[in-house]
Amino acid sequence: MTTFLDKIRGRTRVVISETERALHICKGELQGILGPGEHSLENGRGTLVIERQSMAMPQFRSAYEKALFDKLPQVAEEHLTVIRTGPGEVAIVERDNRIHTVLGPDERLVLWTDAGPWTFEVIDTAADPALTQKLMRRLGDARQTQQFVIVPVTDGSIALLFMDGVLTKVLEAGVHAFWKAGRTVTQKVIDLKRQALDVTGQEVLTLDRVTIRINLSVDYRVVDPVKAATEVKDFTDTLYRALQLVFRKQLGALKLDQILEKKGEVNAEAAGKIKADMAEIGVEVSDIVLKDVILPGEMREILDKVVAAEKEAEANVIRRREETNATRSLLNTAKVMAENPVMLRLKELEALEAIAGKVDRLTVHNGTGGLMNDLVRLRDDNAA
Repeated sequence: MTTFLDKIRGRTRVVISETERALHICKGELQGILGPGEHSLENGRGTLVIERQSMAMPQFRSAYEKALFDKLPQVAEEHLTVIRTGPGEVAIVERDNRIHTVLGPDERLVLWTDAGPWTFEVIDTAADPALTQKLMRRLGDARQTQQFVIVPVTDGSIALLFMDGVLTKVLEAGVHAFWKAGRTVTQKVIDLKRQALDVTGQEVLTLDRVTIRINLSVDYRVVDPVKAATEVKDFTDTLYRALQLVFRKQLGALKLDQILEKKGEVNAEAAGKIKADMAEIGVEVSDIVLKDVILPGEMREILDKVVAAEKEAEANVIRRREETNATRSLLNTAKVMAENPVMLRLKELEALEAIAGKVDRLTVHNGTGGLMNDLVRLRDDNAA
């Protein structure tokens, strides 16, 4: 509190608490930094300026920063902690052994020393851009992830790491992290497990000018991820197009009947070409299947009629063959009966037995000797 005597002497009393610090400016000139306590300061004609700063905001920010370091370097060194990073460097700043912030390359941070204690570590990311697992987890828990890139890789996959567009490393399964430090860090994850690719609805014009649609399926896996990622832009798209082109060429040189009758041979012929082409870019193709051959509506109707006619002709042949066999059997039986009277008599008795089983009364004239030569008259009770 400023007293009457202070006013007469041209001074002002200023109280600074433990939770703040203040810059002392008089007549526009920086005089120093005020610590906790009561201060009696010269206030010539009301030109005294007190710039208070809270310790709750540990970073020092002031328009008088340059003047402080230029004119009062010892005062600045006593009250402030300065952290700098060069090109390709990052700094991990800790307060009381807890991560406070992470500085990127070519940055400067000024902190109130009394807001600490402060410690920091400057890391040259050009020498080793990878973070250790322990450091990555610490920074992640502190939510200080703006200066590095996290690359997760699942089991059965690998990741290709590119820095400024240049492939630098192949990453196995796990969680990896790399400093950005003024460079572009990208990754491409490649699945190494066996996969299936379907090519559906591809139109093909056969040699006899019939337009058909085919459905293909292929099983493949990446065996050389570096080749697969660098030799072509997209190896999956390359495989898709290879299936299209090869099968169009192979099937376009065949007639429809050949495609329908020898589908397996067509698959084998086309598969060799595709497997050889894909092996050059690090992709192993195992099975290629021509699943479906879809005909136009009018062609299906024609083929249905052809198949129906063929089946009808086959049925007629079978019927004629059975009739011929039956006639031949009757002829053989007749020959046996003609040559063997006893056999003929047995047949007569079998016929008589069959007839007798169906009527109540049977009259035979002229005896059994004329059974097959004379009239056999049947008469039931109702007719009588």
